[in-house]
Amino acid sequence: MERNIEKKQVVITGGAQGIGFSTAEKFLEKGARLVIILDIDEKQGQASAETLKSKYGEGRAEFYKCDITSDLDPVTNTIFDKHGFIDVLVNNAGICNEYMLRKTIEVNVTAVMEWSIRFFDRTRKDKGGNGGTVINIASQYGFRVDQFMPIYQGSKFAVIGFTRSFGHSYRYKKYGVRVVAVCPGATRTKLSTKTKMNDDPSVQKDFEEMLKTETWQEVEAVSNVIAYVFENADSGTAWLSEDSKPAKEV
Repeated sequence: MERNIEKKQVVITGGAQGIGFSTAEKFLEKGARLVIILDIDEKQGQASAETLKSKYGEGRAEFYKCDITSDLDPVTNTIFDKHGFIDVLVNNAGICNEYMLRKTIEVNVTAVMEWSIRFFDRTRKDKGGNGGTVINIASQYGFRVDQFMPIYQGSKFAVIGFTRSFGHSYRYKKYGVRVVAVCPGATRTKLSTKTKMNDDPSVQKDFEEMLKTETWQEVEAVSNVIAYVFENADSGTAWLSEDSKPAKEV
C-alpha cells in the first residue's frame, strides 16, 4: 500500500505551477484522494486548484497560501487538524538566484529539512502514525558540479545529503517514513528561465551559451519520474530525471 498512489493524501510545496503542478496532476490521475497545493503565489495557486477540481472533481484539490520559510506551524497544523493525516509530502519549492545566498539556503535547504522533519514527526509509526513518504526535489546539481551557480549547487548537495541520511534504511526500519530524492536535469520552468548569476558579464554570457547546449525536457517528464519513484524507490535513494528518459538511480 505504501507505494500505491490510490487514495493517498498529498502535500506539494511550490505546487501552483511547473513541476509541482504537473506532479499534482500526475498523482490525481493515478487516483490520489487529495492533493494540497502550497505556494506563495496566491492568485496562481487558487487558479491551479480550481483547474484540478474542475478536471478531477470537487474535494480532490486544495490550496493554501504559504511561505515555506515562515508558515510551517500554522499551515501544517491546519492541514493535519482538518485531514487527520497526510501520506506524501513533496518538497518541490525552490529558488535559483546567486545574489541571494541566505534566501537560497532558507528555501532550498532549511525549509526542506524543517518540512521533512515535521512530516516525519506526524507520521512516524513508532509514535502511532501511519508512515508515509517524503519526496525531495533536488537537482542534477545535487551530485554534479560545474563552474556556474555554486550557491545553488551547494544547496542541492545539501538536499541529497539530508535525504540519504534521513531516509537511511536504518531509520526507515525504525520509523516507517520513506525519504527519497528526485534530481531533474535541464527542465523548462519559470525557475530555469529566471536564473540570476552573481558574477561578471562574461560569466553570464558563458552560462547562457552553456544552456544552449543542454537537452531540455518538459515538466511532465519530471512528474512521470516522481510518480515512478513513489511507486518503486527504496528509502534513502536519489533518482535522475534527464532528457525525458525513464528514472535512473544515482
